Amino acid sequence: MIRRFEKVCGNYVEMIYGQKRLGYSISDTVGFYDMFELQKEGERQGSDIIFYDYENGKVYEPFEKEKNVIYDKPIYAKGAYYFLKGDFNKNIMTLFKYLPEDLPEKITELNIGDMNLYNLKIIGDEVYIISEDEYIVSYYPKRFQFPLEPNECVLLIDNDKVFIEAWIEEGWDDEKHCATDEYKYYHKLIVKDFFGNLLSEEIGSLDQNPDGNWWIS
Repeated sequence: MIRRFEKVCGNYVEMIYGQKRLGYSISDTVGFYDMFELQKEGERQGSDIIFYDYENGKVYEPFEKEKNVIYDKPIYAKGAYYFLKGDFNKNIMTLFKYLPEDLPEKITELNIGDMNLYNLKIIGDEVYIISEDEYIVSYYPKRFQFPLEPNECVLLIDNDKVFIEAWIEEGWDDEKHCATDEYKYYHKLIVKDFFGNLLSEEIGSLDQNPDGNWWIS
């Protein structure tokens, strides 16, 4: 069966892990870091975020599109949807909580000038706002930071623990730029506290299933 949403714009709809009701689309792929640089050269058209309801076919647009205002992909946590809105006219980054047919609820507001916008995102059931560069920096709800290795990225923050994935290469010949017979590529799961202290480390890859559960493989 083919069904139709009440408003059809030709957008690609992506699912939000942890629930089945809403999908979403964002009209532009420009991220916060790139937008910060681009808007210095003049106004940019910005993006809009649209939610699609698979239960009733309705389409929700929490905000009208504005120049120099963009959004990042939403997450589902604690029975609601959360997303970041970057307003580069006011230099404000806002975290919103959203439920279909309700007005977005402002959770916190941060000064863009006080943030590293590189790999800025929200993660975890407690909805942490973090950036990842040479350091992981958490801005909300708890502030902390510690260094990351170039082969590490943060996947999850849960119960005051930071879950980090590291990709490992063994048996690579740097002089010949090729793999040897002993070549191995695998992932490690590293768990640290908010001070960067190592709590555990094991071979494994941590991935989220569409139902919201996390699995180690």
